Amino acid sequence: MSHDHIHPAQPIATPPEEAIGQLADLFHLLGDATRLRIVLACLAQPTAVGDIAATLSLSSSLVSHHLRLLRAARIVKAERQGKQVFYSAADAHISSLLSTMFEHIAEPANGMDA
Repeated sequence: MSHDHIHPAQPIATPPEEAIGQLADLFHLLGDATRLRIVLACLAQPTAVGDIAATLSLSSSLVSHHLRLLRAARIVKAERQGKQVFYSAADAHISSLLSTMFEHIAEPANGMDA
């Protein structure tokens, strides 16, 4: 199988230590399967805590706890509409990152370690 259509990413200049720490924290947060499911539940459209909890069969308090962490890391954003708060991906970078990583894990592993 040819990978001619794949362009290598531009080399990343060594970022400052603070940025490396922030990125490591972001991956740490997304490394928890429950938090990842919560983020994925917010990608298609802004979603209320109760709806996320029901969809994932979790308690609303647990979902709220994870959402606080995800908001602090700017992975999700909150928007109040009346008495409810709706959560969505903080920006297009979050959905793009997750899409790219899902594409990565879907690739066949053969021939990739040559």
